[in-house]
Order: sequence, then structure tokens, then C-alpha cells
Amino acid sequence: MTTWTPTQRARNGDVEIAYDRLPGSDGMPLLLVMGLATSRFWWPTGLADEFARQGFAVARYDQRDAGESTRLPDVAESNPFRALFAKKGDAYTAEDMVDDAVAVLDELGWPQAHVFGHSMGGVVAQRLALRHPDRVLSVVSSAALPSDVSGLGVARYLRVGLLARLARTTFPDGRDGDIEASLAVARGVASPAYPFDETAAREWIERAVDSGPRDTKAQSRQIGAQWHGPRLRDLRRPTLVLHGEADPILRVAAGRATAAAIDGARLVTLPGVGHDLPAELWPTVAREVGDLARAA
Repeated sequence: MTTWTPTQRARNGDVEIAYDRLPGSDGMPLLLVMGLATSRFWWPTGLADEFARQGFAVARYDQRDAGESTRLPDVAESNPFRALFAKKGDAYTAEDMVDDAVAVLDELGWPQAHVFGHSMGGVVAQRLALRHPDRVLSVVSSAALPSDVSGLGVARYLRVGLLARLARTTFPDGRDGDIEASLAVARGVASPAYPFDETAAREWIERAVDSGPRDTKAQSRQIGAQWHGPRLRDLRRPTLVLHGEADPILRVAAGRATAAAIDGARLVTLPGVGHDLPAELWPTVAREVGDLARAA
């Protein structure tokens, strides 16, 4: 089994950001950014191996308030839905979250990198290219909203059924509850046209138990962070937009809107794919990302 390097730390002010690298991967630097309140361990190692075969040096990190990175103090709002629609964040800004990625690039010694973000990580990837265009070679935005959208504007793209069902589900306290919550999320976002490998999901979830999928306070802090930077139409880096046609959280219209806003962006919709990246498509996804990077 491929293992990652031991956890390393980058610092952005008082916030420590945990990251690691895929040993033996060399070449074009590729930074992976995962989504809302989920750790870097949600990146499939098999997908990272495919990236390495395409000639990438691969690194991944935990956003603030996720995984092994710094957890910020609680704020008044603990309901992610209200934090999302209120357009009010009092813990930190979206710019702070973007600058966390830059801190990781600095520690890695990467002046520039290709950036692949999934779900909320896709929004961070877009914003990284807007706020720090000199650090970004290309952008892959996967299963993500367009970064301009906030507040009630999100509603046009959101499918609330799965999110509401997960919010109503209760789990036991402690480690067992964290595992069951993560499994429920993994099952919920899985692609209907591809088999869900529960054994594999349970193996990596139990190896890296993460409280994020049921930490509504951390989710509220992340999702409430407001963006004050450039508009998406100002993004000037080669961009690939991936979106599952069966995504149970975000409608395909989110991917279409993202691609339409970015001059020259390429949109690839994936039939039968949910809010995940199924193993059967890892070689295809890696080739797409490799082609984008080589063209950039």
C-alpha cells in the first residue's frame, strides 16, 4: 500500500496547516484541496498514484478547521445552512483560507503549482488563482460552486435532500460515531453508476478517523467565511471544470456556471457520477489533469 510522508506543518499567522506529500512522486507540482470540514485523507491514494503516473509531484493539506490543522474558537452560528445563507462570517475570511494554501506552497518550496480542488476545495482553488495568480499554473475545479456565488444565490445550485437527511441523522458519541458519520457521508455522495466499495471506505476512514463530517460548528465557520476578492471572470489560468451528472449535492448547473465565467475553461461532465470521484475514473481524471498541465 502506498503511504504518505509524515504530517508536516505550515503556518499562516496563528493557524497551523497540516500537509503531506506522496513519496516518489516527481515533476509538475500538484496541490490537492479537499472540501467542507473533511480532511486530506479523503483524497483517494489510488487517484494520487494516477497523478504521479502523469508526472506530478503530489501534495495535499487540511484546510483550517479540518483534519489535523488548527481548529478555531466557536462562534455564535453553529448551523451550516444558516451560516451559508446569512452571508456573514465572523471567524475568518475566505481570503484567510486561500492564504493557508499559499503557506503550504511556501513550505513545500513550490513557487507555483497546479491546483486541484474538490467540492469546497474547488472554490478555494478558484480563489487561489484569483488572489495569487502568480502561484497558480492551472486550476481543476471538481464538484464545486462558482466562487462568486454566496448567500441565497447558492440555492439555485444546491440539492438539499442528502444534506438535510445527514443533518437529521444522529450518531454515537466518540470514535465509533465519527466513523459512522463519515461512512454515511461517503455512501451519500457515492456515484450511483459505480459500485460503492464500503470495505475500502471503512479502511481509510478507520485509519484516519475525522470528526469533521459531523462537526457543525467547524462547518459553519468554513462555509460562513466571506470572499471579498476578484470576480470569477477575472481568472486567467487554464481551467478544467469537472462535475458529476448525478451529483446529489450540487446540480450540474454549478459546473456549467463556473466554466462559463472563466475564459477558455473546459467543462467535463461525468455521467453517473455523484459528489465523489469513483475509482473506475481515476485514470481518466488523471489524464485530463495531466493534459491540462502540459498544455499550461
